Amino acid sequence: MKSLEELRAIREKMQGQVGMRAEDHTHTRVVVGMATCGIASGARPVLTTLSNLVQEKGLVDKVAVTQTGCIGLCQYEPIVEIIEPGKPKVTYIKMNPEKAAEIVERHLIGGRVVEHYTLNSADIK
Repeated sequence: MKSLEELRAIREKMQGQVGMRAEDHTHTRVVVGMATCGIASGARPVLTTLSNLVQEKGLVDKVAVTQTGCIGLCQYEPIVEIIEPGKPKVTYIKMNPEKAAEIVERHLIGGRVVEHYTLNSADIK
């Protein structure tokens, strides 16, 4: 940081992200599992990517990005759940920043679930 102005710019950006994470059940909620297992598996960059892209794409009025603790499926971390009003919850598994970017484009903007990243596509026995 080199100046007070730079500090203010960082503060504004972070406040926008914090506001974006507020709970509002009329919005689509994107929930990232951020328990120890999720963080160890790479959930932090996934959360950052989702937060940044929701802001960049102008989705803040429709989409809230939040975090939660343990979702209970450690072997599938990082996990991202998308909860849209009036629709079934979609659980994406084994996420990374590239997959998160695809989810923003195809699911949040395009309205199409990316089936091959979902828990339903996992070979669970």
